[in-house]
Amino acid sequence: MEIQMQCACGLDVHQATVVACLLTVLQHGKVKKALRTFGTTTRELTQLREWLQAEGCTHVAMESTGVYWKPVYNILEGAFALIVANAQHIKKVPGRKTDVKDAEWIADLLLHGLLKPSFVPPKPIRELRDLTRYQRKLVESRSAERNRLLKLLETANIKLASVASDVFGVSGLRMLEQLLQGQATPSQMAELAKGRLRKKIPQLEPALEGCMEESHRYLLQIQLRRLRELDETLAELDVRIREKLQPYVQQVEWLKGIPGVDERLAGVIIAELGVDMKVFASAAQVACWTGVAPGNHESAGKRRPARVTKGNVHLKTALVEAAHAAAHAKGTYLRDKYYRLKARRGAKRALVAVAHKILVAVYHMLSRGVPYHELGDAYLDQLNRKHLTRNLVRRLERLGYHVTLEQPAA
Repeated sequence: MEIQMQCACGLDVHQATVVACLLTVLQHGKVKKALRTFGTTTRELTQLREWLQAEGCTHVAMESTGVYWKPVYNILEGAFALIVANAQHIKKVPGRKTDVKDAEWIADLLLHGLLKPSFVPPKPIRELRDLTRYQRKLVESRSAERNRLLKLLETANIKLASVASDVFGVSGLRMLEQLLQGQATPSQMAELAKGRLRKKIPQLEPALEGCMEESHRYLLQIQLRRLRELDETLAELDVRIREKLQPYVQQVEWLKGIPGVDERLAGVIIAELGVDMKVFASAAQVACWTGVAPGNHESAGKRRPARVTKGNVHLKTALVEAAHAAAHAKGTYLRDKYYRLKARRGAKRALVAVAHKILVAVYHMLSRGVPYHELGDAYLDQLNRKHLTRNLVRRLERLGYHVTLEQPAA
């Protein structure tokens, strides 16, 4: 194999140690190897950087091991050409395995140009990504806490969730506060309903009759306090995310033009994907990296059903959420595509396919700098107009109708 560079270093990264293997090509073609082990504190990683700079190293590669590669990347960023490689792509052949041999194997692959770098977004995007991912975790925690509160109400014979569609709305929270105090009667609590919920006052009164004991009120107090704290933290995060999205206001507006994509989902897409599409060779590569590309399983000339590829779970979840909302947007191409696929392949596969469509649109919008163009719900019919017309005429004739087609005047 032909050597692609003169000095390269492979790092085997762990929580407490980093094993570095530096390979330097000498004038007569031989390769000089140097091995050193460093700690993972900032001071020791700085020593690693200084050693590599002193040796004239230009390229550094490491595996994407959990989150342990991130401190190393932070210290070495800007000083070398860094490659964070997928661990599945650089597995060594079975045999003796040590940290030193792993580092040497990574360095050897890097020296011959056989490592494919993973996508690591620039620092502003990484900071935005940390915020959006933490926001998702808090939303999941809030949902779990709400489910625990609803379970508590059931154990206390309170059937509020059976009547009110949103227990945690304005009316529901006022009733929960009265349940916590334990002084209001069921009829008084039912009168706290607002808006359309007032039509259900006759059903609310028996639903609020229960067996609230002191232990229930104690847990209810803690859960309501935790929900308030989560709501405050999420509101604070929303403000911070909007500040981080200020440089990408134009891209956010473009993405909001896609059916099913709101401001929050647009922020998640930018945080996970970035705005520079030059790092991806094509829309197909983006789909594979995200995990919404169609699976491919072919053997002996036969194609078998295959699952979608693994990928970025955060971006995939956001796209499927957007696809679910787009399936309810009337008069849109995505809705028409969803129902066509749902009839043949089922709802789940149809959602993933629409998520793939949204991602392809995002790629072309960000790479070309153009807004979303809505094709309309008749687009697919227009593509195969002659075939569709013939089928519809035949179906009407089978029902006993005589069909005459006439073109409308211009």
